[in-house]
Amino acid sequence: MNDIILQIKSLHVEFPVFGGILQREISRVHAVNNISIDILNGKTIGIVGESGSGKSTLGKAIINVLRLTAPDVLISGDIILYPETPDSINVFNLSRADTKTYRSDVQMIFQDPYSSLNPRMLVGDIIKEPLDINTSFSGIEKKERVSWLLKKVGLNQEQANRFPHEFSGGQRQRIAIARALATKPKIIIADEPVSALDVSIQAQVINLLMDLQEEFNLTILFIAHDLSVVKHISTEIAVMYLGEIVEYGNTESVFSNPQHKYTKTLLESIPHPNPYGREKRKEQRLKLEKFSM
Repeated sequence: MNDIILQIKSLHVEFPVFGGILQREISRVHAVNNISIDILNGKTIGIVGESGSGKSTLGKAIINVLRLTAPDVLISGDIILYPETPDSINVFNLSRADTKTYRSDVQMIFQDPYSSLNPRMLVGDIIKEPLDINTSFSGIEKKERVSWLLKKVGLNQEQANRFPHEFSGGQRQRIAIARALATKPKIIIADEPVSALDVSIQAQVINLLMDLQEEFNLTILFIAHDLSVVKHISTEIAVMYLGEIVEYGNTESVFSNPQHKYTKTLLESIPHPNPYGREKRKEQRLKLEKFSM
């Protein structure tokens, strides 16, 4: 148990579907279905699966923001954080005040760097905002912390006085990473952080995350559908299908010897730079679509 930093037990997340003239509940979507997983300290867990498999919902459940974005959501199970103190923290039992403390330890990097940053705030204020909410630092200490964070992600102090629209997509994601690191979190949930970026920039952001993880001993949940990126950054992989984890294991073993049929189909669908393999790739895409029906 000493190595476990986050434990998910029998997590269910259901979204009600309303319809008809009176907008009554007509069905439910089981976005996450009975997931149990132990996340070890300092590891990078790749959460993979196609769109709609429940990856992002799992991440939002861990950060505990689902009820804010979808008040009718139904959540059951337990998410338990094991901080450095002897007492564990059950996320769903926290009061609003205690949730602030929890979010200091668990931060999220969102998919779209263009919409996740407030366009009306200066970059320095964006990074400083978590410090305003969660710390009692003085103004000078906050300014020094912001400058230090900008340097850590490859930017400089002068750029703190600019607005997000003055930066490229890759630079905006670096700003989002700096904001996530502001409160010295133990866990970072990265929800497809490079999918909206050019391929040439993706490697820079991935390498930055890996360097920061090594320096600060971060635990990262890396949510993605690009298996080649997940293989590069992850130590372990969880494959999600229809809200369930159908396979979990060491990255090398999952890629070299997948056990579940869906995992095999996902791996076979990875594109290869071979113009003579078009027919085979088309066959694999059709196979994956058929599997998902």
